[in-house]
Amino acid sequence: PPSLPPSLPPYLSIQQRKFSDQIALEVMTKLRSRLSAEDSPYSALAVPQLDDNILWIEEADQHKLVVGSQSRILYANAEVRAHLGVAFNEAVEDGRLQSPVVLSRDHHDVSGTDAPWRETSNVSDGSKFTADMAIHNVIGDSFRGATSVSIHNGGGTGWGESTNGGFLLVLDGSPDATRRVKDMLHFDVFNGVARRAWAGNDNAAKYVGDEQHHNATFQLTNAHRVCDGILDGALAADE
Repeated sequence: PPSLPPSLPPYLSIQQRKFSDQIALEVMTKLRSRLSAEDSPYSALAVPQLDDNILWIEEADQHKLVVGSQSRILYANAEVRAHLGVAFNEAVEDGRLQSPVVLSRDHHDVSGTDAPWRETSNVSDGSKFTADMAIHNVIGDSFRGATSVSIHNGGGTGWGESTNGGFLLVLDGSPDATRRVKDMLHFDVFNGVARRAWAGNDNAAKYVGDEQHHNATFQLTNAHRVCDGILDGALAADE
């Protein structure tokens, strides 16, 4: 894991946190403008998400948060997460932010939780009762540069009802942190999208296709559905 330079304090001051809010606001406003002009159903879906996040950041300081570090929580797709991470890392590098930034997420996410009654309830091929995705998530995140990863159980569903994978990613202003942001955060989302696409979720399969169209570096073995007639015939022949 990256060591913190001795000149950097371990946390953001109130003014620095407000500045980080401003960075997030600028990034999301620019992305909203671009995505609203694109002819893609998934870009269109991201726009109201960004509207909610922009409103939250604009008003966050008014709500007098009293829990923990008063860190900000945003619900965003893979592209928005990467843009935010890169912008924060650049601000640490050039000194506009005077301490490192830590990115994480809740386990209620597309890739981090196997919970057949909640997060993976839309895995419809019968495999939702396996806990493979969360394990793949932390292994893949660690290989791509996560500062730390964790596997835990429960997470609001009760013990034994889910397996959760989480991560922390420290942005220390280094070029390597920028690489890790782009690579790890993309996998952290699309591991879960791929899991659902392979299980026959039409929306996930379309999202994979949309990402492949816009991102030449994204490589994924696409699932091909078996014709029901062929499958029924094969099963009948075995009886």
